[in-house]
Amino acid sequence: MKTYDLVIVGGGVCGMTAAVYAARASLSACILEKDVCGGLVNWTHTVENFPSHKSIHGMDLMSLCREQVEELGVSIEEVEDVERVDFSGAEKRLFTSSGEEYTAGAVIVATGRKPRPLPVQTSFERVHYCSVCDGAAYRGKNVIVIGGGNSGFDESLYLTGLGVSHVHIVEAFPTCIAAASTQDKARAGGKISVSVSTELVSVAALPDGRGRVLLRNTATGAEDVEETDGIFCFIGQSPNTRPFEGELDLKDGYIRVNADMETEIPGVFAAGDVIVKKWRQITTAMGDATIAALQAEKYLRAMK
Repeated sequence: MKTYDLVIVGGGVCGMTAAVYAARASLSACILEKDVCGGLVNWTHTVENFPSHKSIHGMDLMSLCREQVEELGVSIEEVEDVERVDFSGAEKRLFTSSGEEYTAGAVIVATGRKPRPLPVQTSFERVHYCSVCDGAAYRGKNVIVIGGGNSGFDESLYLTGLGVSHVHIVEAFPTCIAAASTQDKARAGGKISVSVSTELVSVAALPDGRGRVLLRNTATGAEDVEETDGIFCFIGQSPNTRPFEGELDLKDGYIRVNADMETEIPGVFAAGDVIVKKWRQITTAMGDATIAALQAEKYLRAMK
């Protein structure tokens, strides 16, 4: 069993920010991250809305965050998936997939969100959710991107920048919601085409490893078959709250908190993309984390 003043569940920018404040308050703190630290920011090839950096790769930004957190003495436990929790007592208990138990006087849940899966079942193996991670394998090839939001267009531009020959963006709604400037840039390059009012019907694996994709125009009913080397899916995210079901008050999977990032359980806080909120940005997650960490410190001081 490992015991800390504060356990932070999630090693994205929100969890890292909370860790900085915890360390500055001289609290013993630990970050539990089920994968590798960085969260969805790792998958962002260009971050341009972070003060002090006009433009920075998401992985580079998170590397700098991690360096600062480690220098402050915060313990980071990666590939440590929280499977269940017990928040019934004064000491909060968290149990991980490795069999380890962590206890703390306070907990901040900063687990963020995960990509929504492709909306159809398929045996086709070349389905991806991260162009930074997997895009380089498609240089000189053609891919389909599902989703015409900001992520879909941003990732499509990144893919063509890597050398992907052609990207076909498929959007189910009549219009794409990505920023107009980003859409203009994508269409001007000549390597990205866009189909709106188009739904993905099925994906079949071909003997040569490529995929056979059936698309349907929802306005006319017309169907079209397209072969592709790979599919990248960017149709939104869902909250990582499974371990907290039955323990915390959730709305559509997101954690309810008050303005101080407090849940209904004393000593348990939540922050960032995992909470019920309107805007989900890097900077808003950092603001949430700041409040949660300051309130956690206040709570822990009062308990002594």
